[in-house]
Amino acid sequence: MRIVVTGGSGKLGRTVVRTLSDEGHEVVNLDQQGTPWTFTRIDLTDYGQVIDAIAGVDDRHTGVDAIVHLAAIPAPGLSSDIATFHNNITSTFNVFQAARRLGITRIVYASSETVLGLPFDVPPPYIPVDEEYPARPESTYSLVKHLEEQLAIELVRWNPELSITALRFSNVMDPADYAAFPSFDADAMLRKWNLWGYIDGRDGAQAVSLALANAGPGFERYIIAAADTVMSRSNDELVAEVFPGVEVRGELGVNDTLLSIEKARRHLGFEPKHSWRDEVDAAASSPAD
Repeated sequence: MRIVVTGGSGKLGRTVVRTLSDEGHEVVNLDQQGTPWTFTRIDLTDYGQVIDAIAGVDDRHTGVDAIVHLAAIPAPGLSSDIATFHNNITSTFNVFQAARRLGITRIVYASSETVLGLPFDVPPPYIPVDEEYPARPESTYSLVKHLEEQLAIELVRWNPELSITALRFSNVMDPADYAAFPSFDADAMLRKWNLWGYIDGRDGAQAVSLALANAGPGFERYIIAAADTVMSRSNDELVAEVFPGVEVRGELGVNDTLLSIEKARRHLGFEPKHSWRDEVDAAASSPAD
């Protein structure tokens, strides 16, 4: 396919662009920055630019088959609340609306684990968390992610042939980030804000590829996380210390993710291939220079 990726120069976006290109797709990166010839500069809050760039760009493409929407102010606190709201909700509506007007029926986009209630200052209703309980946005950033999901629900109701998949990505990590992980064990509170979760960017890109290939018409949301936590300490110990009294549903496993990925496994065939433990073990066993 020919695929537009918005935010293809970002942390996850770079890996998504590389993965889709390696799979044989033609990828068009729409972003505000990048290295020469790897992107087309765009202001996603300007609908005219969005629909024009998706419809075609001289010397780049003449239309696309699918859209992967990753571009956003990527976390709370990076900009003022009002700037985050205006930028993110407008950009997402513009991308979705341009797709509808151009007859593009396959959209995969970045939602967020934050809609689950992060930073869990109010404990989750149960552990592991999943997609079954109502969204609990606790920041302006998270509120926008929730509203984007509601927007998608209504758009697919209007357009039954439209497929929109929301991927609730956990905290995206690259292999270079993993050296810090062993230090997390000293304080369970350091990473309790997302139930000690993460996602390797390569597995995030796998989820995007699977959603493009396998999602049917309509709207679905999926938690996308690694198969394990960031901790060496056991889940039983962590939950007892940080979330006593919270209902535990099923077996927690020793270090299994507490951000349930069972729905993504069932529907998309998602199976994380990368763990920080492998990277740290490989670095430890490498001979010193």
